[in-house]
Amino acid sequence: MTPSTEFRELVVVTGASTGMGAAAARELARQGFHVLAGVRRDRDADAIRSTGIEPVILDITKPEQVEALAARVAGDPRVLHALVNNAGIQVNAPVEALPMTQWRWVFEVNLFGHIAVTQALLPALLRGRGRVINISSVGGKVAMATYGAYAGAKFALEAVSDSLRREVAPLGVQVVVVEPGGVRTEMASRGIATANDLAARMTPEQDERYGGLIRATNALMASGTASGVTADAAARVIAKAVTTRRPRTRYTIGRDAALITRMTRMLSDRTLDRITAANLRRHFPKEATRTYSARTLP
Repeated sequence: MTPSTEFRELVVVTGASTGMGAAAARELARQGFHVLAGVRRDRDADAIRSTGIEPVILDITKPEQVEALAARVAGDPRVLHALVNNAGIQVNAPVEALPMTQWRWVFEVNLFGHIAVTQALLPALLRGRGRVINISSVGGKVAMATYGAYAGAKFALEAVSDSLRREVAPLGVQVVVVEPGGVRTEMASRGIATANDLAARMTPEQDERYGGLIRATNALMASGTASGVTADAAARVIAKAVTTRRPRTRYTIGRDAALITRMTRMLSDRTLDRITAANLRRHFPKEATRTYSARTLP
């Protein structure tokens, strides 16, 4: 039975404009929560506003907007049941070629912003014995070529989640990590566009070294996204992490994520290198395959 709006518990979902965040907001509202859905633009707010979903303007890298969210939660008599840290960006480029400003921005959005929101809302979560759901990635378990910045932030988010879980479990707050694999959202297409833009800025020498690799990685990303689960299916896993009385510490989304996380526990680094290289080799442009394979791929 769905509780009346007056008695609904609160859930905060960041990055709720599109994709998994929007789908999770809708699923949680359907299950009876009052969702504060973080969006960055007014038009995104208009698109997601519906019964049980209250859009809030939230860029997690802007302290004043994080503070406004905390004030909104503190001023509500309802319990804050969960914070879903979902906001994120995907930026792919070789370690050598990614400008340091981009490295810092990826970590600002994909790590430090989540920490800022978590810090701001922990008092409310502690009062309500709620939970934190951190949306990581299969990239938080294995770092593919060109994923250094993205995977680095996700690896760090996994570590922060472990530390936070051990800090607040005795205080009644649960911390859960969700690790999606391929999900059919706009994030991959935006990531590919960003990767192509960054590739266009590489030096001729960097393009010779990495041009084929970037095109192969983009093709692999597009393929993995096309065969991935829907945003609605991902949202159901997130909702399970929010609502299960005794949630697991980690959930995967999609068969690919489940398989890869098992492989990282069972296989050596060199074996994983060979598997990931072979998987990439299928996507290399023909003119680049011979040169790159001879020099680089195991």
